Amino acid sequence: MRSTRAFWFLAGAALALVLAACGGQTGSLGASSSSLQAANAPLTGAIYTTLGDGSLVNGNVYDAKEDVYLNGGPPPNAPCTAAGLPDGEYYFQVTDPSGSTLLTTDPIDHRRVRVQGGVFVAYTGALYGGTRQVGAGKCPGAISVQLFPYADTPNPGGEYKVWVTRVADYAPESGVHGFLPAKSKTDNFKVRMRGEEPADVVIWGYKWYDANTNGIWDPGEPAIPGWRVEKEPPTPSEVTYTSASGQYSFLVPKNSGSYTLTEVPPPPGWWPAGRWLNTTPTSGTVTVGTADVHGPDFGNVCLGAGGGRTLGFWSNRNGQNTMNGLGMNTVLAELRNLHLVGANGNPFDPTSYSEFRSWLLGANATNMAYMLSAQMAAMYLNVRAGFVEGSALVYAPGTQSANAAGFAQVSALLAEADAELALHPTAFAGDPWRTYQEALKNALDWANNNQTFVQPGPEACPFDSPY
Repeated sequence: MRSTRAFWFLAGAALALVLAACGGQTGSLGASSSSLQAANAPLTGAIYTTLGDGSLVNGNVYDAKEDVYLNGGPPPNAPCTAAGLPDGEYYFQVTDPSGSTLLTTDPIDHRRVRVQGGVFVAYTGALYGGTRQVGAGKCPGAISVQLFPYADTPNPGGEYKVWVTRVADYAPESGVHGFLPAKSKTDNFKVRMRGEEPADVVIWGYKWYDANTNGIWDPGEPAIPGWRVEKEPPTPSEVTYTSASGQYSFLVPKNSGSYTLTEVPPPPGWWPAGRWLNTTPTSGTVTVGTADVHGPDFGNVCLGAGGGRTLGFWSNRNGQNTMNGLGMNTVLAELRNLHLVGANGNPFDPTSYSEFRSWLLGANATNMAYMLSAQMAAMYLNVRAGFVEGSALVYAPGTQSANAAGFAQVSALLAEADAELALHPTAFAGDPWRTYQEALKNALDWANNNQTFVQPGPEACPFDSPY
């Protein structure tokens, strides 16, 4: 009778899940715009719009152009200790969403702000004759700056784009009215249409990185800016992109009925073609009456490496050396305590590395339990050697360990696979449990191939926006 030592090793590997939310390290760069270090530093942090009191508005949609203030520093949903903007002097401008039309036409030096400690601390445009109002910032000692004056956008959806670039990077004859996109931060906002017709209303929602894959935006989970969201009607759909705070918004007429909102992943799309997976439905419907309405929120994770080693690794010299380092006899004894099986469903109890290697190399899915055994053994060794954390989340649809979004901890998958092999050592074509065993095998196979580990934050899967 097999002992439960290996099972308890698997259970002990199921540590409390800790996935780091996106954040950065604060840094101290010279405040002078003439500093070469500051000029060459990457443009960390974020810019975003608020009301003058520093508060966010739903969907980045404002009642009037005068209400919009520019904030800068750590992202709006990140703590003040997160990375802000590099210190120095900055210019800002307002354009239409495409950047083709410059809407702020006053002198560039009227649109100037100083960053210190990663946040806006002074409206230095006033030194050159600018007259913008100063409001509250997010963090202690921070300010915000009114964007007005600027002209009405030609965009029919009432959308604008604000840009910020370091004074040292301003190039009057290049870029977007002197702002080089690669050296600028941008954020979009909207202003409600006004006129004889009744005011429009807003459909708005959020896009966030669901690090624990539970479908809920928990504290510390970062927003995802630049994500495409589409609205129908009309056909073809209206398109927008999420702001620095992860918000999307659409302006629509009052009492205009039902709309469907759909998120669109960046190319090449959802896994397996791409690296992103949704943890919430990718579309939802709202009905518009006379008030602003909260549309669907969209949670996602990106998938990637987590230390997995394949069957090929464990059947070559690298795997053999690793097992030797762990104590070959000890590891083989642990493998014998698992419910591994061979092609005919008989127990496989390896007593030597050569025997184990031959068994791995011969694994096939004629008896799905054999292939599941091989993938389980490889993942067991990955955890045992410290290549993979037992608490890591991987994509595992169709397994009993998986949550509603299809993700499970590695240690839970191993325990589940071992229990299933004890129950069904054969799974040939036509066996009702074969599909379930294949789901377990696939989950372990993908992870052993280092493809489907949930990454700690969206920075692991960067993308260009708009797309």
